[in-house]
Amino acid sequence: MKIYFACSITGGRQDEDVYRQIVEILQSGGHEVPTAVFAQPRTEIDEISMDSEEVYRRDTHWIRSCDVLIAEVTTPSHGVGYEIGYALNLEKPVLCLHKQDIEISKMISGNPHPKLQIKPYLAHEELKSILDAFLEQSPLSK
Repeated sequence: MKIYFACSITGGRQDEDVYRQIVEILQSGGHEVPTAVFAQPRTEIDEISMDSEEVYRRDTHWIRSCDVLIAEVTTPSHGVGYEIGYALNLEKPVLCLHKQDIEISKMISGNPHPKLQIKPYLAHEELKSILDAFLEQSPLSK
């Protein structure tokens, strides 16, 4: 399965270790993650050197070509919010993950879209089971 992974880049990188773990889980399951680079250190510096129109074209192309979008939304990000809305508009299944003790945007938590799932987690160890359950529900996994 081809998965777009969304996470904060310019909004803050304090959850970078979680981003890397999510991407590792997805890739170890045999999934293609074109945005795996977003989970690597210093991604924000790479993004700064890119023209904004180039980032938009690249990212929207990746979203259109992916089967699902998985976002870690603990750290607020305008871009991630936009990507979630873009994917839902294309009727792509979307999973939003966040640390349980963090309140997320009400624009995400209040969205009734049937293809949107929001899952809190307490510990990194929970991520694999949450991701596996979401991906098993995808029409492409059947």
